[in-house]
Amino acid sequence: MKHILGHSTTALDAAGAGLTAREIAQQPVVWPQIDALVSANRAALDAFLAPLLAGAGLRIVLTGAGTSAFLGECLAPAMLAKGWRAEAVPTTDIVSGPYQFLQTDVPTLLVSFARSGSSPESLAAVELADQLVKDVHHLVITCNADGELYRMAQARPNAYALLLPDATHDRGFAMTTSFTTMLLAAALAFGMLPPGAAAVPSAAGAALHATALPLLQSLVAQRFQRVVYLGSNELCGLAREAALKLLELTDGRVVALFDSPLGFRHGPKTIVDRDTLVVVLLSNAAQARRYDLDLLRELRNDGRAGRVLALSGQPMDEAGPDCLVLEAADTACDLALALPYIVFCQSFALLQSLAQGLRPDTPSVSGTVNRVVRGVTIYPVAGGQHVPRG
Repeated sequence: MKHILGHSTTALDAAGAGLTAREIAQQPVVWPQIDALVSANRAALDAFLAPLLAGAGLRIVLTGAGTSAFLGECLAPAMLAKGWRAEAVPTTDIVSGPYQFLQTDVPTLLVSFARSGSSPESLAAVELADQLVKDVHHLVITCNADGELYRMAQARPNAYALLLPDATHDRGFAMTTSFTTMLLAAALAFGMLPPGAAAVPSAAGAALHATALPLLQSLVAQRFQRVVYLGSNELCGLAREAALKLLELTDGRVVALFDSPLGFRHGPKTIVDRDTLVVVLLSNAAQARRYDLDLLRELRNDGRAGRVLALSGQPMDEAGPDCLVLEAADTACDLALALPYIVFCQSFALLQSLAQGLRPDTPSVSGTVNRVVRGVTIYPVAGGQHVPRG
């Protein structure tokens, strides 16, 4: 690949963007590899997960920090729809409030997502769950064979670790490939996507790379100072991740926030002005899509935003120039739709970063925000007692 998003790879390397650009661009090729990996591990996954999911009263806690936490927010609605008790709880909440977020007498499957597997909170959350929950099991989905979390999981009889290929272990600052591949791996592992499901988002993502550049360039040229991402249900967590990508890669120079389309009316809509871009991540689910489209029309009729962009998996009568319809994605569920959607948002964030004169692979000018979080002190649980498992 000699050019990515209109830039030569030589120029991207010189601008400090080569790692991030390649990691964004590679995703449609990597997703089928994740599909194959989960299929190859299907028997072992079923042996670990099936007895837990069949048990009465299981609580599934989806955890991670930052981007890894938002994976849980994307997955929890789909898990609830399957009848499981699933909650997205960041490791940062578990560490600061273990008695608030871990329930001693409730059988728990802690699903830990981690790019590096070396964040202090990720390791501490596993230790706390083992300490405080009588019946706890761990599913670790990670991108780093050398990470402490992966080694920790291998040493525990109550744990199963799914290690993703090295290509998923993003070397750039921002999580891109690692986010989409962990999302896909979890959706496949729990059967929320069937085997072979990567084919549709992979084709849509590849087509997006080929067709979306003029739209991306026109958005970047407007120099928006505020960007709002809106999504329903599984796509609300994705909207949060899209906002974080823009904040990270622009070093906070572009204000970005997220909400659900219905929630946005209840106060947050006041942020919209002529310097604001609103991006609506339209659901393919019929019920949610009605509400998404209502707000899309409302925002456009208000005429206050600089632009209102819609990303859609289905054709739209009112598409217009500010609607990007993904190729052959009209029947995809929202978890599958999330993959090409976030590629568009990642690409926008990268181009915005370059337009700001930043180096996307290391965008923090002050150096105070790091790829793997530093400076976290993990304190012992005050008054905590070890809970023996019998």
